[in-house]
Amino acid sequence: MIVNGVFEGGGVKAIALVGAVRAAEEQNVRFHQVAGTSSGAIVSSFLAAGYTANELKSIIMETPFTDFLAKSWLHEMRFVGPAIRLFVKKGLYSGQRLEQWVAEKLAAKGIRTFADLPRGKLRIIASDISQGKLLVLPDDIASYGIDPQRFPVARAVRMSTSIPYFFDPVVIRKAPKVRRKGESFSDQFIYIVDGGLLSNFPLWIYDQENSHIPEDEQLPTLGFHLVGKQSNAPRSIYGPLSMLQALFATMMEAHDERYIEEKYRFRTIKIPTLGVRVTDFDIKPEKSLELYESGYASAKAYFQKWSHQHYVSCFNQFIRNGGGGGNLLA
Repeated sequence: MIVNGVFEGGGVKAIALVGAVRAAEEQNVRFHQVAGTSSGAIVSSFLAAGYTANELKSIIMETPFTDFLAKSWLHEMRFVGPAIRLFVKKGLYSGQRLEQWVAEKLAAKGIRTFADLPRGKLRIIASDISQGKLLVLPDDIASYGIDPQRFPVARAVRMSTSIPYFFDPVVIRKAPKVRRKGESFSDQFIYIVDGGLLSNFPLWIYDQENSHIPEDEQLPTLGFHLVGKQSNAPRSIYGPLSMLQALFATMMEAHDERYIEEKYRFRTIKIPTLGVRVTDFDIKPEKSLELYESGYASAKAYFQKWSHQHYVSCFNQFIRNGGGGGNLLA
């Protein structure tokens, strides 16, 4: 079966997505197009590059996620140092190591820019906080005067994974051809952060195009959604930074929940995340394996009950005829 896959963001919790990919592969499910937000963008980009489920498992299980939290000399100044860095850089950590890691993995498969992928194969969600709009990359990068096909895939992934106040935002400058006449120097720069700020689970992304395709030619869109009651345990808020982090985590984990519950359960694989939080970068190997197996078991159960006839019926009811074929935020 050939499908389009949408992968939710969830930081470290995305380990579970890899287990779900393995179950899909065992059921002979192949991804025609893939899309994702935040860590879901990492999984999507690796799938688009041609990584298999077993290869993804090896990558995830062998990667020390704490390596992504590169500390500067400012971190040696307890309390004051991190606050200074946050004020100057807008984040506690740079995000550069994460981008380098993604770039290395993609380069191993011959992927560097979006031109190395079939057009439309990969779509990544990010948030432009300078202009207050959602970005679907690579296409929307053109609005800043940048050629989408020449844009590095790893840079797009970094944009999508730049958790506000945790990782530095990615800053780009508009090309001269798209700058307004008399635009100030500061207004020429755009700050881009984690796509989860606006749509952490972009299940809507293929609906508009699919709503115009005959039923017998339409590819199903399946969403891989990270859930878990334990992950909603109370967060300790003891200052402005912890409050901002809690605010963003809430947006990532709850933003699309009602949207999913009301309309899209028929095409959503719900994966328990066992109480793991977005920024648990020091996760233990045993817990990583539990997350992986959770994703595997959830996806396997979903595909065992899969019915194409049921999917088409629900799509026609909720999307094609229900007026829901677009972004909830539109």
